[in-house]
Amino acid sequence: MIYTDTRDSNVKTTFKNAVMSGMNKETGGLYIPVEFPKLDPAFLAKNPEPSFRDVAFNMAKPYVEGEIPDEDLMAIIQDAYPFTPKIQPLDNISYVLELFHGPTCAFKDFGARFMARVMSYFNKDEGSNLHILVATSGDTGSAVGSAFHNVPGIDVTILYPEGKISAIQEKQLSTFTGNVRALKVKGTFDDCQKLVKTAFTDEELRSKLRLSSANSINIARLLPQGFYYMYSALTVRNRASIDNKITDPAIIMVVPSGNFGNLTSGLIAKEMGAPIAGFTAATNTNKTIPDWIATGEYNARPSVETYANAMDVGAPSNYERIKAMYTLEEVRQQFASYWLDNDGIKQAISDCNKKTGYIIDPHGAIGWKAWEDIKNGGMEALLNGAKNDFEKPGLTTNIPEWAVSVKDKKAVGVILETAHPAKFGNIVQDSIGREPPLPSRLEEVMKLPDRAVSMENDYNLFKAWLLANLE
Repeated sequence: MIYTDTRDSNVKTTFKNAVMSGMNKETGGLYIPVEFPKLDPAFLAKNPEPSFRDVAFNMAKPYVEGEIPDEDLMAIIQDAYPFTPKIQPLDNISYVLELFHGPTCAFKDFGARFMARVMSYFNKDEGSNLHILVATSGDTGSAVGSAFHNVPGIDVTILYPEGKISAIQEKQLSTFTGNVRALKVKGTFDDCQKLVKTAFTDEELRSKLRLSSANSINIARLLPQGFYYMYSALTVRNRASIDNKITDPAIIMVVPSGNFGNLTSGLIAKEMGAPIAGFTAATNTNKTIPDWIATGEYNARPSVETYANAMDVGAPSNYERIKAMYTLEEVRQQFASYWLDNDGIKQAISDCNKKTGYIIDPHGAIGWKAWEDIKNGGMEALLNGAKNDFEKPGLTTNIPEWAVSVKDKKAVGVILETAHPAKFGNIVQDSIGREPPLPSRLEEVMKLPDRAVSMENDYNLFKAWLLANLE
């Protein structure tokens, strides 16, 4: 497979280079495959559906062909995934895709563990360490730190905004030892991300250190997140006739969205043949993408702190990939967009629990509320001419091509639950009156000492720290 650059389509490179460099240091652009091969229709038509690992292998194979032999690829996948996503029905046309069954209780385990093993595979013959820089607004850093901890030949530096993530999230970041360390930056996630991006374009720094990324700007984290879209879509399609008597349902993936890497992974799965009709981009007050869909104007902005902190992103990196893959009109045909403010997030957590008995985290709660509104008349109202104010919480006035299937009762929703609700215990407790149960793997990390280093939001200080502490 050949990879190109979102800012220069003349660029052509390998999977290995795309993974190990993270982004193009010459242009600042993000790597993307030149094509998205379709999976074999016979494989997609299996009933019962293929296992998660079989889906992962068949999806990954064309992207690494000629660089990772099949036997090594299967070993990578088997080692990366001792866990699988789980699908929980809420009602006969609504499902929750639980993505928190990995070691750090967040969806980013799926991408980070695959990426860590691929990087280790490519780095085994190198004479110097590879240095991973990663900015996180919540769960990315802990997933990456866990995935790379004690991996030989690779160091990880995690930047997170001090005081702007949950207590459990911070514990998961600040307690690593050995080859993983954390910097708590006096600023926002966007500030952390800017420090990382500036480092990647700093020629002096790159002449002294081999750098790569582990955010969703790295293609090796983006591609494997597509595995669970394919797997869940095939699973829901096969069980729909039993659950809801709908043959060949229009499957709508409802995706909590911040940096928009997760949703971009879903787009890749759809391009490869996943039976997905479309997507709902569900976000918080940081509604840069919903505003773009509504107005046609993309205006990056400083991020705003919310209860759904992993989505506190005002300048989503993967906008570049979405724009490289589709025109704005094509995006509007595939996407509904939806946002909630903090009051709406807490109300959604409460309403979801009262209506279904399910305890959902703040990010998934936005997705749940989006699908509730869509299936209970919100999309039909748009079809009938309603004009929603995009400045107010709710659905953006945009009618995707799958809207009619909702009106005709032929659609089902799959809501991505991207993190365990216990990671946001205070918000959940405020919303439903009790804390969610704490998984044992989170309980253990709360006992560990903090080791994070405080860092001003200053690139020169950050660069000096890197040069002083990394080899």
